Amino acid sequence: MRSELTALAVVVGLALATMPVFALSGASRAMDTLESSARGKFVLGSFVRRWFFWFVRPVERASLLLGLSPLFYNLLGFAFGAAAGWFFASGRFAMGGWAVLLSGVADAMDGRVARARGLAGPRGAFLDSTIDRFAEVAAFVGLAVAFRASGGALAVVAAALGGSLLVSYTRARGESQGVLCTAGVMQRAERLLLIGFGAILDGTGSALLGRDPGTVLLGALVVTAVGTVATAVFRTVWIARRLT
Repeated sequence: MRSELTALAVVVGLALATMPVFALSGASRAMDTLESSARGKFVLGSFVRRWFFWFVRPVERASLLLGLSPLFYNLLGFAFGAAAGWFFASGRFAMGGWAVLLSGVADAMDGRVARARGLAGPRGAFLDSTIDRFAEVAAFVGLAVAFRASGGALAVVAAALGGSLLVSYTRARGESQGVLCTAGVMQRAERLLLIGFGAILDGTGSALLGRDPGTVLLGALVVTAVGTVATAVFRTVWIARRLT
């Protein structure tokens, strides 16, 4: 437990230490030419998202120098998603949480590398969104194995997975009909953060609550299930009203 909290404290401390640097630099006011115009709003605000892309810019530049393709990051994201599933299934929730967060970083990098190299197009967009779903399913399969002893917990995992897929499906189906909807509070970035941090904090949090391991992570999954289903329902209604 101590090691997972130390690692998390280092990451959060580094983020808090670099945010003022970003805010005071010209980068915070410059237009990000590699940002996707189709991306929805981030629940933590545009400042945090712009800071994150600024923070990972050295990795982005190194990727371009090495000639790494967007597909490399697509597959890396899936690998981290599969690893998360393995860790969850084996009861190593903190490791699974870190794998989920790293999958999210890889997911952010593929689109930026594609746009920087002039490779963005329908094929890349299809592979990106589809491989993301494979990664998500892999992680949730591991969660289902971890919570298989409880019917109620397993239902929560299934609802969170179904809701997550429905959020993506409603957007994709709307786009196929010419209506783009990126609204909602539980898009992929929010899901990754919620499940990732919920898993990392589970050991310490569950112990502090005097509950069995998995309690905090299950709570994060409950929020994920409710949020994703609500987002999917909202998108369904929003898109349907704009179609004739």
